[in-house]
Amino acid sequence: MPYDLTVNGQHQSVDADPSTPLLWVLRDHLGMTGTKYGCGIAQCGACTVHIDGTPTRSCQVPLEGAAGASVTTIEGLSQDSSHPLQRLWIEMNVPQCGYCQSGMLMAAAALLKTTPNPTDQDIDADVDNICRCGTYPRVRAAIHKAAAGSKD
Repeated sequence: MPYDLTVNGQHQSVDADPSTPLLWVLRDHLGMTGTKYGCGIAQCGACTVHIDGTPTRSCQVPLEGAAGASVTTIEGLSQDSSHPLQRLWIEMNVPQCGYCQSGMLMAAAALLKTTPNPTDQDIDADVDNICRCGTYPRVRAAIHKAAAGSKD
């Protein structure tokens, strides 16, 4: 039985086992490989997407749990890296290896929607993704700069 969901504003019908994690639906069934597999237990945050506007670890959400929902992936943040956070990530050389960064960006985007002027504590609490390379100071700086709307 196909499951319907909206991904990045586009209706999708996916015929897969209902227990298939959304992460694998996005990557294997829909070809959206920007969302990464990290740990598979919802701890690292590499697989963060927005489900109905809420940042969610997609490795732990079954397809049947996402049915009818609106899902935004890193590809939906912007197709051309024009989202302010994406521009600042590049400008400020935030990523090192980059593997965790799509999840970091999705968590940061959700934070800025609910908390337009976050403190360091807000950032640490809401952008709790794990980065092996330790780019946390650059992540925090880019989020602050995005919140300030600064271009310099």
